Amino acid sequence: MDERLYALLADGVLILHASYVLFVIGGQALIVAGWIRHWPWTRNLWFRWLHLGAIGFVVAEAWLGVRCPLTVLENYLREPAGGARYEVSFIGYWLGRLLFYDAPEWIFTMIYTLFGLLVLVTLVLYPPRRT
Repeated sequence: MDERLYALLADGVLILHASYVLFVIGGQALIVAGWIRHWPWTRNLWFRWLHLGAIGFVVAEAWLGVRCPLTVLENYLREPAGGARYEVSFIGYWLGRLLFYDAPEWIFTMIYTLFGLLVLVTLVLYPPRRT
């Protein structure tokens, strides 16, 4: 495969990864806003269980010491693209800076766990409803 195709695929994985993070964080913000503003769609059963599952997957990865499959896939695609990991296009560069930080693993595990607990508490205090 052409190096540009690998780079394009890696950027696509990075965009998917950023979308996942946006769903988890933005979804929680919308759930809380919906609770305050009485938006009925924020109590949608499917939305709320998918949201809980998304952060639950991240928390489980962190506790089990498993690397994120999207990060692994992106790195796999970056190497044949001719660049070092995270040496990417403009969009890839900025999304990468938004998503990836240098910190000890336990910090991320703690953050993911606390956010997961927040999602769970919100699920209990502002429960979903069948619509």
